[in-house]
Amino acid sequence: MKITFLHLLLLSLASFRLTRLLVFDKITEFIRVPFFNEIKEVNEYGEMEVYYVPKEKGVKKFFGELLSCYWCTGIWTSIGIVSLSMLFPDFSFPIIIILAVAGFASIMETIVQFFIEK
Repeated sequence: MKITFLHLLLLSLASFRLTRLLVFDKITEFIRVPFFNEIKEVNEYGEMEVYYVPKEKGVKKFFGELLSCYWCTGIWTSIGIVSLSMLFPDFSFPIIIILAVAGFASIMETIVQFFIEK
């Protein structure tokens, strides 16, 4: 399979968005919860801060460490996206396009927010 620049760009944006979805987004918090302990502390301003620390042992520790590392999760989502793309191109195309468009939109939103807040 020949990968064009456009295909590489779509795969990259899809992987970027899926990684952010798994590591940071509230909508997938239910996936992360079993692998983390929640620690709440009050900061010097009296505001409650919540920290997530990976579980201490076993498989939960492994996945907690993985999900707390954006770069580590990015490697695995990239492997998944590229593999899906190569093994099931017709099935994966809509999924990759949706994730890529969402990834591009999130980058655009970050740029817009930068200029609004400036």
